[in-house]
Amino acid sequence: MKQTKMTTKERIADEALNLFSRRGYKGTSVKSIADAVGIKDSSIYKHFKSKREIVDAIVEQMQKRMEEMSVRIGLPLNEREQEAVFFGSLSIEGLQSLSREVFLFYLQDEFMSRFWHFATMEQYQDPAIFQEMIRQGIFHHGDPEILALHFYAPIFFLLCKYTERNDQVEEALEILNRHIAEFSRNYQS
Repeated sequence: MKQTKMTTKERIADEALNLFSRRGYKGTSVKSIADAVGIKDSSIYKHFKSKREIVDAIVEQMQKRMEEMSVRIGLPLNEREQEAVFFGSLSIEGLQSLSREVFLFYLQDEFMSRFWHFATMEQYQDPAIFQEMIRQGIFHHGDPEILALHFYAPIFFLLCKYTERNDQVEEALEILNRHIAEFSRNYQS
């Protein structure tokens, strides 16, 4: 398959994501991005107004990829109430299957894997879906931020542990299945 050559703007975003995933946003300077691309730091401003705008372009690309994946596996898009109903209606096996698809997407898609590392360095997952599921009675009453941490932290760990260990993906998926089952037993109403 013929690969298309990246534009300078695409290379800037790509190298920035490499650096952000290793050093975080604050630990990455415009100069370090320019050095990685092989251009002068002033040249970056021909393509992006600021480092923040580079992040915005990366997030836009991530959202596009997430939307494509969501459509492919049948997830509802951007409606918290619909998402809560959808996830709340899944059996443990259904949630495990869905989690497997999403996990493999983050593990095997090179862009998303780097984005995931960057995102985990910057903040934990948005607890809004957990808050909505508590409101709808799907989960026991509790702190939605703590529920989000209890759900996502083991998944973050698995992604970090099994990145570049393709021979052990099945092991990771088995642990993921056990995590989803245990989380469901502990928190579902």
